[in-house]
Amino acid sequence: MSAPSPSLAPAPHRTPPAPPVLALHDVRVGRPGGDDLVHGVSLALAPGATLGIVGESGSGKTLTCRAALGVLPPPLALTGGRVEIDGADTARLTPREWTALRGSTLGAVFQDPASYLNPSLTVGSQLTEVLRVKKGLGRRAARERATELLAQVHLREPARVRSQYPHELSGGMLQRVLIATALAAGPRVLIADEATTALDVTVQAEILDLLADLREETGLALLVVSHDLAVVAQVCAEVLVMRDGDVVEQGPTAQVLHHPRHPYTRLLVEEHEQYGLDKFLSDETTREDA
Repeated sequence: MSAPSPSLAPAPHRTPPAPPVLALHDVRVGRPGGDDLVHGVSLALAPGATLGIVGESGSGKTLTCRAALGVLPPPLALTGGRVEIDGADTARLTPREWTALRGSTLGAVFQDPASYLNPSLTVGSQLTEVLRVKKGLGRRAARERATELLAQVHLREPARVRSQYPHELSGGMLQRVLIATALAAGPRVLIADEATTALDVTVQAEILDLLADLREETGLALLVVSHDLAVVAQVCAEVLVMRDGDVVEQGPTAQVLHHPRHPYTRLLVEEHEQYGLDKFLSDETTREDA
């Protein structure tokens, strides 16, 4: 009689990775019938993930983000590839469905907050309007929620800020208001396109810390777009480097910073003297040597 076969240990349970909430597949942007300005960008952003797109002006990074948001300026259009939100191809969405997704799934913060705020209305009235339209809140509930959001983005005296006009606030405060507005409908992805470019170094660092805190608190996925590699290095786990509409390098941020493969990426790293990157590199080196 043969010996019984030894029992096999059960395979360890592995939680499957969360599907991306935003994915771009070989996205191309250009004028229909003309040359493309963005040549095949692919990326995937899972809930809570952080991805940076870095490159000089004209590299195609902002057009890539506008394609993701469905707000390309005419006559530019998506000439190839596809954008998916929660696995759904956005090319099949109606304009009304697209509008509903902006804010509720995708939020965005841009470089000049004053351009996106009405100077004749208090910031609180503009924020409550978003809450009433996107969340269906009543006037009083929207006002209370607006105060909570302003506090969440670390504005002191949020009730007082709510009653102020844009011209009464500093650039850093306006950017926080814009972030609060972008968060109003509870998006799952926040696209920050050069959101700290116009700010001084200290305020820039505060805004980047705020974005990192919000990701940890809410599980928000971040897509950070910047010409500044230091900005991306401080916030993002992954980075995508663009030049002249092409992706020249893509991978984990630490790997790209320490072992850049493309000459353009090496140039960005070697010539970078602004706040944050030197510290990031030295911190990473210390951890590797430990």
